[in-house]
Amino acid sequence: MTALMTDEQHDSDARLASRAAAGERVCLERLVERHYDFVFRIAWRLTGHRADAEDVAQDVCARLGRAIRGYRGGAAFSTWLYAIVLNAVRDRARQTAREAVRREAYGKHQLMDQDEADPVEDSADALWDAVRLLPPKQCQAVTLVYGEEMSHASAAMLMGCTETTVSWHIHEAKKRLKTIVSAGEV
Repeated sequence: MTALMTDEQHDSDARLASRAAAGERVCLERLVERHYDFVFRIAWRLTGHRADAEDVAQDVCARLGRAIRGYRGGAAFSTWLYAIVLNAVRDRARQTAREAVRREAYGKHQLMDQDEADPVEDSADALWDAVRLLPPKQCQAVTLVYGEEMSHASAAMLMGCTETTVSWHIHEAKKRLKTIVSAGEV
């Protein structure tokens, strides 16, 4: 998704969402099919692990069936869906943190993702690792603008802020990324 949807696509999503909320399962399936790649990409960029992104994407699809009744059509469906993805990523991070505390409490001092801890294969992976170290709003802005190739205006709509705020988050993120990369934190 390189730009926000056209008015026709927005209307189509709104109609599908309305029908899905009324219980038409096929409409919910169409929405999931249409937006799954977007959900997965955002989850992957924010978590940094394919397995976590897959879990988040599955969780979002499951949540969507219940949450669709809450979509009122005031904003683009993708904006509403983005908020659900962010919440699912946050929930996954909290769950992961709780599991880590539990493991430590029971004396299991192994890395949780030992089998997933592959060496960084290229500089792009290292850069995205660094992006995930940024404060949440900066991470989101970078993910949308550079990962999803959205304009600052489109990212602002999804983040619920102004275009100027997105630009500021990008500017601050670039400064922090220089510090993170030069300090070798990734």
